[in-house]
Amino acid sequence: MDIYLVGGSVRDELLGQDNVDRDWVVVGATADEMLQQGYQPVGKDFPVFLHPESKEEYALARTERKTGKGYYGFICNAESSVTLEEDLMRRDLTINAMAKTADGVIIDPYGGQRDLKAKILRHVSPAFAEDPVRILRLARFAARYPDFSVAPETMALMHSMVSAGEVDNLVPERVWQETERALAEHNPQQFFIILRESGALEKIFPALNRLWGVPQKIEYHPEVDTGVHTMMALQQAVVYGATTDVRFATLCHDLGKGLTPEQNLPSHKGHEERGVKPIQEWCKQYRVPNHYRDLAVKVARWHLHAHRAAELRPDTILKLFKGLDAFRNPAVLEKYLLACKADATGRLGLNDKPYPQVAILRKAFLAADNVSTQELQAEGLQGAEFGAAIDNLRVAAIKIALQR
Repeated sequence: MDIYLVGGSVRDELLGQDNVDRDWVVVGATADEMLQQGYQPVGKDFPVFLHPESKEEYALARTERKTGKGYYGFICNAESSVTLEEDLMRRDLTINAMAKTADGVIIDPYGGQRDLKAKILRHVSPAFAEDPVRILRLARFAARYPDFSVAPETMALMHSMVSAGEVDNLVPERVWQETERALAEHNPQQFFIILRESGALEKIFPALNRLWGVPQKIEYHPEVDTGVHTMMALQQAVVYGATTDVRFATLCHDLGKGLTPEQNLPSHKGHEERGVKPIQEWCKQYRVPNHYRDLAVKVARWHLHAHRAAELRPDTILKLFKGLDAFRNPAVLEKYLLACKADATGRLGLNDKPYPQVAILRKAFLAADNVSTQELQAEGLQGAEFGAAIDNLRVAAIKIALQR
């Protein structure tokens, strides 16, 4: 048998980047031979084994034949006669279809090194069209390598896949898996931009796709276009070091603007509440974790309160904190503030604009959260009476704190 390092490990090595996850392909072996040498089987759909010592994955070289729509419609052939070139041909992009021998020789039958140098994302073969997940993967690589462009023929192929309905058969868990991984990249907005250019975004996340072409008031949004603003805000969230849940909330914060009646444009009164339903629907469809959904809903519903923090009455500020459930979960306030700051500065020419609202709301929350309830408890107040009394104390504390 012959063993080769393959895929992303080779790609990243050529780019001078670290890759702790190494993948290996074994040519000229059978599953029985792998077992005899102590490899542990882990693959269900095709033969994958763990090395007895390193525990790295070793897969038998294989080919795949399309038998139906979607991600699972394949028949796998992993016979010992499958060649390395045949195995590499079934891969998605040329930059992922290279191998390296034990003595360091790069095997590159499909031009991966050429495309790395030219910074091009190009499909290996027409078989790319057989798996709709590859559209998501390509878009994710665009988020990782934002200076790479998509080969025109590859973009055309993705368009044809969307038109053929392949995207309609995506497995919900895979959509979210690729989306979450893209959100963790340095330029996650490229993921959504490429999906939109291919036509896939309209199928996968129509509420987001709908934002492009929707105007906003130029005095608040010099970039005007809501889709453009959303991508700028998402990039600002990355600049601020936001976690993926905050980035997702930033992505979703203005979905309600896509539902604004045309006669009201460019005003978007009430878009905060209108944005809640499409967030909930998208999260349900793709089984997005609850903590992502809950934060996104809170940011959509309350983000304008943050922008107006200096103008809000103390009782309205308390209403905001209670709406965020910040007293039970103080960490949510910081996530909310970060998303709101990204929204405020994700606008043309305003990326360095100060956002004092963060300091205002932190100060107000600290005062409200430090209110003691011991005296109220001593008075024997309970239920609604206790709640009203603590609210009054917190409103008073917020008022005093903001006067200093």
